[in-house]
Amino acid sequence: MTLLDGLSGFEFEDAVSSLFRAHGYENVQVGTRVADEGRDITMYDGDTAYVVECKHTDTVSRPVVQKLHSAIATFDHDGPKRGMVVTSGRFTGPAEEYADRLRKRDDPHLIDLVDGRELRKLGEEVGMDLYNGRIEILCEETLPVGDPETVFVDVFEDVANAPSRADLPTPDYDVRYRPVVDVEAVTRATFETSVGVIHRIDRRDHLVVEADGPAPRLASDLVDLTGVETVNLETAQQRHGGEAVRFQHTESEYREWATDRLCDLLETTVTYTGDNNVTYHKDCRPSPNDVAVRRANPLYIPRVDAGVGLGEYTHNLEYAAAGNRYVTREDGIRRCVHCDTAGPEAAEYTYCENCGSISCATHTEEERLTGDPVCTGCAVTGDFFFATKYFFDEGNRETFREEYEAMPFYRKPLENPYLAAGVAVALVLVLLVLVGAFV
Repeated sequence: MTLLDGLSGFEFEDAVSSLFRAHGYENVQVGTRVADEGRDITMYDGDTAYVVECKHTDTVSRPVVQKLHSAIATFDHDGPKRGMVVTSGRFTGPAEEYADRLRKRDDPHLIDLVDGRELRKLGEEVGMDLYNGRIEILCEETLPVGDPETVFVDVFEDVANAPSRADLPTPDYDVRYRPVVDVEAVTRATFETSVGVIHRIDRRDHLVVEADGPAPRLASDLVDLTGVETVNLETAQQRHGGEAVRFQHTESEYREWATDRLCDLLETTVTYTGDNNVTYHKDCRPSPNDVAVRRANPLYIPRVDAGVGLGEYTHNLEYAAAGNRYVTREDGIRRCVHCDTAGPEAAEYTYCENCGSISCATHTEEERLTGDPVCTGCAVTGDFFFATKYFFDEGNRETFREEYEAMPFYRKPLENPYLAAGVAVALVLVLLVLVGAFV
């Protein structure tokens, strides 16, 4: 029993298509799973088109090769065309003789024969493995983790009174490498009625599919992948540690999911007027045959969970990394430790050097003795001229109390300017009343 024996016929086609993609063939497409006119897979190597027949059987005889030769001749392609029969078993003598005869007579439609032994050898060359009868994606590339310290400095720039880069501790962090499939597809579809063309689709789309769950899904923390060079996974792990999460499905399944998803996303309802001047509504949904997946690259996106300890608090940040780019998942820095206010645009945040907390404006006060910010959680208070003042500690409060006692009487009301102003206004009104009484 070989590793390929557990595959169904359709899964065998998926395995073969994944293998040739890994070997660098372009636009590898699996045929429709109905009457396929002898074409299971089509693919390209430069200008040369390949028509591939897959046979998950013990033996492949001459008629299969002969039928493929006819299919190549009718395949619509302006450049060179070749064929390939791939089997998990072996070829009969007459099948091999037929393919050899095509080569000897310089036939324009040559056919390569790949048996089970050669197939497994091709798989080993690109590091493809099998488990539970299915092709497992073995990915060796990841986006770079980058420098978590730089990310923390960047985020702390949004926090008032934050420590400088030199004073900010080096964050502790853990990394998990989450699998995704980076898909690029072209959709071309035309929708016609008796009045002519009512809708066209001709577009190129880019999807990033999360591949670590029981079902594929569009990435929710999409990092801009444009221009980001991947690095070797093992090298990244040696530097930053962390485990790679396994891909849960085959590459073909992700390609099919992305195709169906694009059909959903591009579906629209078109309103048009018929020849009889009646208004009609038509649902225009592209079919999977209208979608050509040009690229489906598996790779890892690092998920970094990092934190820094400041005073009595640890401030955490979880983000998806792509070198010097990142997308925040959980922000424990731009968050008030005393209430639910959170988010970089929700409020102004201030670092309290006294206790190490980060607080919103509602929970931040000015330390009366030093003038520095202090949070309401750690501050001690004192009343001076009927106004509450905030201090780092009791020592500062007592120092200010001594200063307050030594103030001239006319300066003490300035500790409560609103009350002082109110008293002043009241005195002026009293004087005005008295003056009016004597006039």
